[in-house]
Amino acid sequence: MPQTLKPTYSEDLPIHARREEIIRAILENQVVVIAGETGSGKTTQLPKFLIDAGLGQNGLLGCTQPRRVAALSVAQRIAEELGVTYGNEVGAKIRFTDQTKRNTVIKVMTDGILLNEIQDDPLLKKYEAIVIDEAHERSLNIDFILGFLRLLSEKRKDLKIIITSATIDTETFSKAFGGAPIIEVSGRMYPVDLIYRPLEAMLEDAGDLTYIEAAAEIITEIIQDNHEGDVLVFLPGERDIHELNRKLGDTRARSCDILPLYGRLANADQQRIFHPSGRRRRIILSTNIAETSLTVPGIRYVVDAGLARISRYSATSRTQRLPIEPVAQSSADQRKGRCGRVSNGVCYRLYSEQDFLGRPRFTTPEIHRSNLAAVILRMLAFKLGDIRTFPFIDPPSDTAIKGGYRLLDELGAVYGDQHAQNEDAYRLTKLGRKLAHLPVDPTVARMLLQAKDEGVLEDVLVIASGYPFKIPASAPPSSPRKPTKCKSASSIKNPTSSPYSIYGMPITTRWTASHKGSCVNSAKSISSPTNVCANGATSITNWNGYLNNSLRNEGNVERPTSNVQR
Repeated sequence: MPQTLKPTYSEDLPIHARREEIIRAILENQVVVIAGETGSGKTTQLPKFLIDAGLGQNGLLGCTQPRRVAALSVAQRIAEELGVTYGNEVGAKIRFTDQTKRNTVIKVMTDGILLNEIQDDPLLKKYEAIVIDEAHERSLNIDFILGFLRLLSEKRKDLKIIITSATIDTETFSKAFGGAPIIEVSGRMYPVDLIYRPLEAMLEDAGDLTYIEAAAEIITEIIQDNHEGDVLVFLPGERDIHELNRKLGDTRARSCDILPLYGRLANADQQRIFHPSGRRRRIILSTNIAETSLTVPGIRYVVDAGLARISRYSATSRTQRLPIEPVAQSSADQRKGRCGRVSNGVCYRLYSEQDFLGRPRFTTPEIHRSNLAAVILRMLAFKLGDIRTFPFIDPPSDTAIKGGYRLLDELGAVYGDQHAQNEDAYRLTKLGRKLAHLPVDPTVARMLLQAKDEGVLEDVLVIASGYPFKIPASAPPSSPRKPTKCKSASSIKNPTSSPYSIYGMPITTRWTASHKGSCVNSAKSISSPTNVCANGATSITNWNGYLNNSLRNEGNVERPTSNVQR
C-alpha cells in the first residue's frame, strides 16, 4: 500500500514538543501508551506521527473513536491537515456509512466497527498499526478490544498498538501490556477558573430550582456581563437539552446560536458545531458526547450539571436501564477541560466542591454494569476464547458471567457440556451460531428468528428496528414548535396501514430501497403524518434494512425443546 502522505506541523499543540520521543518509542516498542490531557492534540497528530515513523506502507493505520461524531470529525480534520481529499487517503467508517477507498491509508472508525472486523479477520491482517483512542472511557467494546489486542500482540509482532488516554489510570494500561512505555503530554494552554454554584446555594435566592433553570440562569449571567466566547453546557439527556433550549428562547440567549449535540442527532447537524460562523455567540447544549473524543472550537465557558445517563443492567428484571447519576471526578475534569483552549476559560459546576470530592475517582467500567450474554455469545461463536480466562483489564465477576450463560441457556443458544470438568462449561448450539451473526441483543435476535419461523418477520422486524433507539416522537431541534404526541394508529388516514403501530407508524411499514427510495425520503414519508422526528425515523429505517439483509439468507430455526439440537 504505497503512499505519499507528507505530514506538516504547525507546532502549536503541546504534543509536538514530544513528537520525536513518541516516534522513537513507536519504532522501538510494539505497544505505547500516550497519556494526554484534553487539548494536547493526541487524537489528530498521532496518525501523522505513525506516517513519519514509516508506517502505512504495508497496511492500514486504524484509529478508533468511541462515538460516530468523533470518528467523522477526526477523519475530516486529519485529511484537512494532510492536504488530501477526505474519503481517499484519509477516510472514516461508522455504522451504515463507509467513506474509505482502496487507497485509504488512515482509517478512522468507531470501536464497534473494529469489533466487527475482528470477527471476520481475527489477525487484523489489513492493519499495520492500531490506535485505540480515549481508552479511559472503558466501554464494553474498548475493554474487549484491549483484551483481544493483548492476545493478538503475541501472534503479530509486526502490529504496532498505540493506546491513548486522558491522564487517568494509565498504569493499568501499561501493566496490561507487559509494562509498555507511557509518554505523558500536557494539555490545556490557558488556565481555567473553577466556580462551584451548587443548586442548594442558588435555592436560597430563587426558591425551587432545577439544574435546567440553574444552567439557564448562569448562561443569562454570562450574556448580560458581555463576556466573549462560546458556551458549552453538559446535560444528562436529550430531553433536558430540548427543555433548556425552549427556556433559553425566552431570555437574551435567543440572540445566540443555540446548537444541540447528542448521539441520535443526524450527522449533518452534529457537524455544525465544528463550523462556527464567527458572527454570533454559540451556546452548545450537549450530553456527555462532548466530554471526550472531540474538541469543540471556540469554547470559553463550560456549565456542568454534573450528571449523565449511565447504562446499568439489572440482573433481577433482566433489563438495561439508563438512570441519571452523578458523574465521576475524572469525567468532571474532562468536562472542565473543554474550555481554556483559545483563552482563559471558566467552568461552572452546578454542585458543591464537597459533592465533587465525595464522588468516585473513575467511572465504573461498562463490563461491570452490563449484561454479558452478547459478549459470551460472540466469543463462543468466533472462537475468541473463554470469557473466564480472557485477558480483560478488569475481569467481570463470576456472578455476571453465570447470569450471561443462564440467559443464553434459556434462549437455546448454549447447552451444558456434560463431559467437561467444569460444571459451568457450555457449548454453542446451531441456534446460538445464528444468533451470534445478528447485530442485535441475543434476546431480540431470538425474537427475530422465531418470527421468521412463524411467518411474521415483517411485523416483528419493525419492533426490533425501533428497539435500540429512543422514541423519535419529537420535533427536530431546529423546529420552533413544541413536540407533539403521535396520532393514534386509527387516526392515520392511510388505507394500507395496519391496526398495529409503533410510535404511530404502521407496523407493517418496512424499509426497502426499491420501494421507499432513500432512507431520508422514507423517514420523511413515515414521519410526516405522525409527527415522528425524521432523524429517529431514519435511524429506524436504516436499522430495519440492515437487519432485513442480515436475516435474508437465514434458514428457519428449530423451536427449542428439552433436547436442544446441537
